Amino acid sequence: MRLAKYLAHAGVASRRAAERLIADGHVSVGGKRVTDPARDVGDHDDVRVDGRPLETEERQYFLVNKPLGVVSTASDPQGRPTVTELVESDARLYPVGRLDTDSSGLVLLTNDGELANRLLHPRYEVPRTYRVQVSGSPSKRALQELRGGVELEDGRTNPSRIRVVSGGRESVLDVTVHEGRNRIVRRMFEAVGYPLRSLERIAFGPLELGRLRAGTARRLRPHELEQVRRAAGLGSD
Repeated sequence: MRLAKYLAHAGVASRRAAERLIADGHVSVGGKRVTDPARDVGDHDDVRVDGRPLETEERQYFLVNKPLGVVSTASDPQGRPTVTELVESDARLYPVGRLDTDSSGLVLLTNDGELANRLLHPRYEVPRTYRVQVSGSPSKRALQELRGGVELEDGRTNPSRIRVVSGGRESVLDVTVHEGRNRIVRRMFEAVGYPLRSLERIAFGPLELGRLRAGTARRLRPHELEQVRRAAGLGSD
């Protein structure tokens, strides 16, 4: 098995994050530092991260309602509060699908690296739904552009589902996208002339934020875990 995948399966990080750990020299195999994420390893190899041997952790899955101002990372060099601090767990949990500090809502925390990798992979097109607020009422033309695809500096967006929840001087809309480009929803609305006043993620695939209070977390229920694994193309454990 490739080293990055091996670390992901061990719950160290998502596969992308594991690749960065390896490239930055944090991983050794048999006492020698390895920087190639494609290096083949097996259960017989002594794999360590920052000198610590890998330990098998129970897989954990938490649904978190991230408040504004909280960072969607496992740690922050600037000392800002992180989303992992909202969960009582000793496991090495990582967020799946980050939110900016000026955005709020649903974040999945887990140490299941393979699931995290699949949920974020474009191949599986796992939808993300956001509730956004803008000033004024978006025009029919703007809504049509948002639904059909908006031209951004890094390429045209895929078609999106837009539902107007309420209109007037302040409009609220639900936006569902199938891609995870950086700040994509904010950039979409800026491109059609309606910068966002607020953004909250209310669903990620089959997972829904529901009435979970901001700043709190709960474990995924068995049926939710089964649904999210199916969305990621994985069978039941």
